[in-house]
Amino acid sequence: MKAVGYRKSLPISDPDALIDIDLPVPTPSPRDLRVAVRAVSVNPVDTKVRMRAAPPQGEVKVLGWDAAGVVEAVGPQVTLFRPGDEVFYAGSIARAGTNAELHLVDERIVGAKPKSLSFTQAAALPLTSITAWELLFDRLGVAAGKSSDTRSLLVVGGAGGVGSILIQLARRLTGLTVIATASRAETRDWCLALGAHHVIDHARPLDQELAAIGVKQVELVASLTQTDKHFPAIVAAIAPQGRFALIDDPASLDVSQLKRKSVSLHWEFMFTRAVFETPDMIAQHRLLNDVSALVDDGVIKTTLGEEIGAINAANLRRAHAVIESGKAKGKLVLTGF
Repeated sequence: MKAVGYRKSLPISDPDALIDIDLPVPTPSPRDLRVAVRAVSVNPVDTKVRMRAAPPQGEVKVLGWDAAGVVEAVGPQVTLFRPGDEVFYAGSIARAGTNAELHLVDERIVGAKPKSLSFTQAAALPLTSITAWELLFDRLGVAAGKSSDTRSLLVVGGAGGVGSILIQLARRLTGLTVIATASRAETRDWCLALGAHHVIDHARPLDQELAAIGVKQVELVASLTQTDKHFPAIVAAIAPQGRFALIDDPASLDVSQLKRKSVSLHWEFMFTRAVFETPDMIAQHRLLNDVSALVDDGVIKTTLGEEIGAINAANLRRAHAVIESGKAKGKLVLTGF
């Protein structure tokens, strides 16, 4: 089968950073689906793993986690799906990636693809939807429902993949006031179109930007990018007894600065359930089914930013380069081999 992988951790400008390869057809384990991949999207984690996790000498590592496709075969203990089902999912960072014609994934982290979306549109959603959902409802502890929640949520990096979903979930499913950050006119407009009440410029100190729109403090902060850079302003802007969640990998972070305000700190890593096979691993199956229903009901929409072309090494190198530039808007998706 066709696939795309790498043998060495190389700059994306190097033609060997990602290469076209042929691999044997994989055999499903008891709870695995073998999915015929129709579309994949690229996330920052793809670029980070490529540069930080070189495969053993002589081996090739396949990247990619977001995928939409059709179940082609199932393991003997599978109960949730059958061949022919259309699915979408974000896979496990501990297993081979989705940049392959056929891919194995545990059924407990797979959802039914939204019926109203193409495979291309659906592939933009899984990883960011899981991350945003878990961050908002599991880590920050926000209750779903248009209640009298008068708190504000600051989304740092609102135009990225996770931010694009988080804005929609918070605006459509909660009573929170959603404040996103963006630094360019097009990304500002993107955040507003997704439902942000306000958009401030993260190229300037966030606490000063909040003050400029009349917001003295925010109770909830979701930091999705450059947390170390924005941390001093976040400490200044967050309310006493607030909640602070992050998903990126700051080189250093003096969390003792949060003590005076009794601010709680939460990490979100959507691969945790799959890597450790936690007792609630199936929550991601249910979550993705909920997202699928919300899409089909018109409550949230795909965050597809650009379709790059077919799934091959040249196009994936292009996508990685855009992600590394920090100028992506929404998700970059590749369709078909």
